[in-house]
Amino acid sequence: MKQLALVFIGGGLGSALRFWISKYLNSFENGIPYGTFAANILGSFLIGIILGLALKNNSLSTNTVLFLATGFCGGFTTFSTFAYENHLFLKSGDFFTFALYTIASFVIGFAAVFFGMWLVKIF
Repeated sequence: MKQLALVFIGGGLGSALRFWISKYLNSFENGIPYGTFAANILGSFLIGIILGLALKNNSLSTNTVLFLATGFCGGFTTFSTFAYENHLFLKSGDFFTFALYTIASFVIGFAAVFFGMWLVKIF
C-alpha cells in the first residue's frame, strides 16, 4: 500500500508540472506543441538519471525509484497527449510537422535517456 501511495503522489506531482509546462509552452498557432515535447524529453532525461542511479551500486531504494521513475516521470511524460497531437497533425494534413515532431520526439527522447544514464555512469 505504501508503494502505491508513492506512485500516486509522484504521478500527481509529475502531472501537475506537465500541465503547468504545457499551459505556458504549447501553442498550436506555431505548429509544434513545445510543452509536451519539453516534458517528454526532460522526463526521458530524468528517468535515465534515476534508473542510472538505481543501477549504480543500488544507490536508490525501490521506494525512491517507484516515487521518482514510475510516479513522477510516469505522470510528467505523456504518450497519450503525444499521440493525440500527432492525430491532429495528420487530420489537418500537416505531414511535415507530424514527421518532424514524431521523429524528433523518439530520437531526442531515446538520446536523453542514454545521456542521463551515461552522465550517472561517468560521475
